[in-house]
Amino acid sequence: MLSNPATPIEVLDFASNHLITGRPEIADALLSNIALPEDLREWVKMTTALEREANLVAPTPTPIEAEPGAERTQERETLLQRINRMTAAEKIKAALTGNQEERLVLIHDSNKIVARAVLQSPKLSDMEIENIASMKNVTEEVLRLIAMNRKFRKSYAVVRALVNNPRTPIDVGLPMLNRLNERDLKGLMINKNVAEVVRGMALKMVKQKEEANKPKLSGKKH
Repeated sequence: MLSNPATPIEVLDFASNHLITGRPEIADALLSNIALPEDLREWVKMTTALEREANLVAPTPTPIEAEPGAERTQERETLLQRINRMTAAEKIKAALTGNQEERLVLIHDSNKIVARAVLQSPKLSDMEIENIASMKNVTEEVLRLIAMNRKFRKSYAVVRALVNNPRTPIDVGLPMLNRLNERDLKGLMINKNVAEVVRGMALKMVKQKEEANKPKLSGKKH
């Protein structure tokens, strides 16, 4: 069904965002579908690549018996210290299967594949995506990936966060302006953190909306 070009886009969208993790046969079926939209195709390809990376993690060695007091020392180790000691493959696995605190750290990782893996996690919540979309210390690529994802774009809060984020590339933010309501467009007009071209476009759209809402004068009667 997923390889059939006649399958509705809603089904392909759902499968791409919810069913491909750990299911390479589903990913292969989607990729063989000539009707799969390009953004979903890129998303599926990226997911399968990340899973291949995660599967390269070496088996965990048999732990050596800890010395007295070592367990308490390990408990005091911070999350950041633990993640910094991970290999790239271990970070990818943690990004895909870890908890919210781990994802919050890993989304800032300098390795692009690790940051991408966070966005692929099936545990990622809508609130987390909105939070990441508003972060000013993530890479532009992370913001582009959020904007590319159909599921994420369905959230008005995510779109608003992206448009108001000064880190969002202009070519990503501008097409999203038509999703904003008039109140948020007016707020964007005075947001000096975003690019001038974005503020200018918001102003233009507000004026157009106001002009369209003006009552039309009836023609003169003869």
